[in-house]
Amino acid sequence: MKNETPFLRDIEVAKRYGVSRPTIWRWVSNGNFPRPIKLSAGSARWSFSDLEVWEQLQAQKICP
Repeated sequence: MKNETPFLRDIEVAKRYGVSRPTIWRWVSNGNFPRPIKLSAGSARWSFSDLEVWEQLQAQKICP
């Protein structure tokens, strides 16, 4: 999946993984997902490259 934007909102991240927004935030809280970059008090974005690294790590856990 090629993305032109270097940063994604929580709704875009949730759509990418087929889960709800609260699930994304729960994964972050549990330490199972990259933390977003805080842009302001009510704004957070995930780096697309951070998500790609996380995906590669998850694939290595499944297929070492």
